[in-house]
Amino acid sequence: MTTLPPFELHRPESVEDASRLLEELGDDAVVYSGGTELLLVMKMGFADYPHLVDVKRITELRRLDVSDGVLEVGAAVTHREVERSPLVGERWAALASMERNVGLRVRSMGSIGGNLCFADPHSDPATFLLAAGGTLVCRRGSEPRRELPVESFVQGPYQTALGPGELLTAVRVPAPPPGSGIAHEKISFHERPAVTVSCFARV
Repeated sequence: MTTLPPFELHRPESVEDASRLLEELGDDAVVYSGGTELLLVMKMGFADYPHLVDVKRITELRRLDVSDGVLEVGAAVTHREVERSPLVGERWAALASMERNVGLRVRSMGSIGGNLCFADPHSDPATFLLAAGGTLVCRRGSEPRRELPVESFVQGPYQTALGPGELLTAVRVPAPPPGSGIAHEKISFHERPAVTVSCFARV
């Protein structure tokens, strides 16, 4: 299959609205952010969702700021925006460097949250965030948010800890301590299979 199957696009303005849509539509709906992986598998016929819930307009998911020494990146922020952010470049240069490893097409359109939620085993951000001590913020509707380490969020290939109607809202990355550094490398053979390796070192 080379064309997308028909679907209805929903554009909620808040996490509450998105959660409500996902719960009402059930298995017929999927979250759409960058869509670089999702639309590809739909074109190839590996997935068919009659409803796409586009979260790119939700302001909460578009934030990129620093609070108490922790970088918080909204789930709908693109890889390119992370890579080029002066905030990231100032104290999280290794994160910006990692983002430059992401494929050009994915970097421009794909979001960091979409990448983590797709949970592709060859993904760069999950491996990097694991070494960096990153955590992921999740929320369903107006319920209190919960914060999970990367190793608890990603439960296996293409599997995450998100519950029904729950969204990944932000990625939190602590500032690297003095005398520390992170190295990240991807080893690939004709795109797939691939191995991503991150190493955190502190003197």
